[in-house]
Amino acid sequence: MITKYLHILEKLFLGMRIETELAQDLAQGVALISLLIVSFLFYFIAKQLLLKFAGKIIKKSRFKYDDFFLDKKLEKRISMLIPIYMIKSLIYVAAPGLDTLNAFIIVMTRIAEVVAYAGIIYSILDALMDIYNSFDVSKNKPIKGLIQVLKIVVTLICSLLIIGILTNKDLQNLFIGLGTISAVLMLVFKDPILGFVGGIQLTSNDMVRIGDWIVKGNADGNVIDIGLTTVKVQNWDNTITTIPTYSLISDPFINWRGMSESGGRRIARSIIIDLDTIKFCTPEMLERYKKIQLVRDYITNKEKEIEEYNKLNHIDTSTLVNGRRQTNIGIFRAYLFAYLEQNPNLNHELTTLVRQRDPTEFGVPMQIYCFSAKTDWLSYEAIQNDIFDHIYAVINQFDLKVYQRPSSYSINMLNDK
Repeated sequence: MITKYLHILEKLFLGMRIETELAQDLAQGVALISLLIVSFLFYFIAKQLLLKFAGKIIKKSRFKYDDFFLDKKLEKRISMLIPIYMIKSLIYVAAPGLDTLNAFIIVMTRIAEVVAYAGIIYSILDALMDIYNSFDVSKNKPIKGLIQVLKIVVTLICSLLIIGILTNKDLQNLFIGLGTISAVLMLVFKDPILGFVGGIQLTSNDMVRIGDWIVKGNADGNVIDIGLTTVKVQNWDNTITTIPTYSLISDPFINWRGMSESGGRRIARSIIIDLDTIKFCTPEMLERYKKIQLVRDYITNKEKEIEEYNKLNHIDTSTLVNGRRQTNIGIFRAYLFAYLEQNPNLNHELTTLVRQRDPTEFGVPMQIYCFSAKTDWLSYEAIQNDIFDHIYAVINQFDLKVYQRPSSYSINMLNDK
């Protein structure tokens, strides 16, 4: 058919009284242009047919994973092969005499073929990654870094093929020459190589998962993406911080996943008690404290224990410093522990304690150490705030005061007095 079309064009140009050699060249040029136009028309027709019919079949199919291939425009990239193979097969039939032009077009067609196959492989890899990400295991074992490495390998091989096409050299010879520039390639691909190694170590050792809350440098938030060279963290203020993947292997960071999985988030905060308000308890003070239900039994049992000890050791109790006595800070500490023990918002399977820290020039730090039953930020802060709201309000009932620096209001009150 092409040969007949070529003869018709030659007769047409000869009928215009054009010289035979020029008429042949013009006929071949028009035939070549016609071939290119027809090839791309077939590409657009095939793309629309594949998109229409394959799309209908895939959407009606019960196999849900084929939709991922449709989303990655695989049919478009497969359709690109149609004009490529048409041109390669028919160019010498359409223009047998245009050797130089044909050679150039063949080179461009072979390059386009390599690029088309690379695009097909990219689409398949992207679809496979999306299919994998649809499973829960992808949160613990992401493969984005592996897919990116495979894409780099495909790109490298395609680049070598294109160089071989342009230089007309065998791929084997190019690989031999590639060894001489391996040091340069190592320098150019240093970050991807380190990122790939880091990604494998992160995944195999289960150090970081998507959704983990990590703290490293300026990054303080949830991991939203683990790539070949970078890990993206969405901070608590919704900003995005990008961290080199390998730095999570080479440098320390904090992962709060253990806290989330344990079912408790630690509360470790202190109040500073004014030393001037700490004192031994008088009988009047003890009677008043016994009205507080959470420490009523503690005070009674402690009094019996102290009374037996003082009698056994013949202690003169007429002076407060002799023997053992209860203090308001000790009863307050017992009250706080009892208050935490009956708090339903705390995880009582984890450690709960109230302890004194080393005194400072400001007073005695009394630390509350416990774990909230809810680990999300809002609930955690609400539980912690409720606990300390209560502590600040109740501490005066034990004749204690929280230390704070004198304010201008305090100074003015002293001046007025």
